[in-house]
Amino acid sequence: MEYNPAHIDNRDIAALLRWYMDSGVDESTGLETMDRFSRPDTPQKIPPTISQAGQQARTVPVLLPVEEIAREAQKQADCCETLAELEEVISNFNGCLLKRTATHTVFADGNPDSHIMLIGDAPGDREDREGTAFAGEVGELLDRMFGAIGLERAQDFYVTNILPWRPPGNRKPTDEEITVCLPFIRKHIELFNPGLIILLGGISANNLLGSTAGIARLKGKWKDYDLKGRKIPVRALFHPVYLLKQPRAKGSAWQDLLEIKAKIGDLS
Repeated sequence: MEYNPAHIDNRDIAALLRWYMDSGVDESTGLETMDRFSRPDTPQKIPPTISQAGQQARTVPVLLPVEEIAREAQKQADCCETLAELEEVISNFNGCLLKRTATHTVFADGNPDSHIMLIGDAPGDREDREGTAFAGEVGELLDRMFGAIGLERAQDFYVTNILPWRPPGNRKPTDEEITVCLPFIRKHIELFNPGLIILLGGISANNLLGSTAGIARLKGKWKDYDLKGRKIPVRALFHPVYLLKQPRAKGSAWQDLLEIKAKIGDLS
C-alpha cells in the first residue's frame, strides 16, 4: 500500500510527536550532510543580553573556555536585584548550549513570597514543553509528598532547578553545563532568601553542598548552606523521578518529610 501523509489523522501525528519527545528525539536533521567537526573561520558570537539597567552586556564567544563563560554568567547574575530581573537575564543568556535544544527556559514555580525553596536537578521533557518547574507526573508526586506534611506549592513553597534548560533526552548534565549555570542558581537562592532549602536529587545536592557523596548518603542529614554568613538549614531528598522508578524508597523519603515538618515547626 502506498504511503500517503495526507491520510494521517491529526491525533496520530500528535501522538507520534509525543512518542518522539518521550524517547529523547527533540530535534530534526536536514537531508544534506553537515561536517559538525569543522570550525567557522571566525568565532561565532552569542547575541548580547540586556541588564536590568538597559545597558548592553558584553557578548560571550562560543569558543571561550567554560570558566570564562561562567564568569560572564556571574557578572550578569550580579546585576540582578529581583527575581524578575534574574529570570530575564537567564532567558536572554546564550552561553549554555542546552538552550539551543530546549523548548523553554524553565525558571521556577510556586510562591516566591514563601520561605521554603526546593531545588531540583534539571527540567524533564514535560517541564520543557510547558515551561514550568516540576510539571506532569513528577510534579504531581512532589505535590502529594509535601501535601502529606501540610504544604501546598501555591502557598507554602517555591520550586526551581540548578539548570533552567532540559538536557536532550533527559541525560545527566555535564560538568561544564553545571559550571555555567551555577552562578544563576546561587543568585536565585540569594534573591529568594529562603529560611529552609530542600535539594531534590544528587546533582543539586552535590553542587550546592560541595560534596561528591551519593544522594543515598547525603539524605537523612541536616546540612547548612552559607548565604553571606547566614547558615540556612538544608535537607537532601530523593528526586521524585527516582521515587517513581523505585517505589520502595518512598518509605525512606517519608521519614525525611516528617523531619522536614518538624524542622519547619522549630523555625516557626
